[in-house]
Amino acid sequence: MLNIVLFNPEIPQNTGNIARTCAATGAKLHLIKPLGFSLEDRYLKRAGLDYWGMTTYTIYEDFEDFLKKNPHINMYFLSTKADKNYCQVEYKDGDYLIFGCETRGLPEDLLQKMYDKCIRIPMVEGARSLNLSNSVAIVIYEALRCQNFKGLQSHGELTGRQEDPHPWLDYI
Repeated sequence: MLNIVLFNPEIPQNTGNIARTCAATGAKLHLIKPLGFSLEDRYLKRAGLDYWGMTTYTIYEDFEDFLKKNPHINMYFLSTKADKNYCQVEYKDGDYLIFGCETRGLPEDLLQKMYDKCIRIPMVEGARSLNLSNSVAIVIYEALRCQNFKGLQSHGELTGRQEDPHPWLDYI
């Protein structure tokens, strides 16, 4: 199981989307306070849809609390200030992917201390950052790809249901 850690998330819709991604991938979600919203927020719940029941999550008072409750873990810190590309990592089961808040990212002193574990998603020059929930999805699926999508359903099938006819199908 992979672990997604949100350090002081601010936007409920992002956290709801991330919770849904965690549910769909079997990842555990870790939320580090302060949170910029209530867990009862309707936007948080709406973005997570009915996946909240499938999501395993833990809330921590602060980063120190997180470290005390999760000793000896392998962590990667996502930051636009990192030098290493997220695809240059060999992800393992149990890794923790740590993402900063939407407006400030992760604290610079933390990044300096853990710089060899900092990774980034490449972007064009001048782009500040990607949306937090998009960043989580990009990195978690790369980590899962490195593990051959272990534990995930890798095929789908058509239902055979007939829907209303679509006239544009005649053009295909």
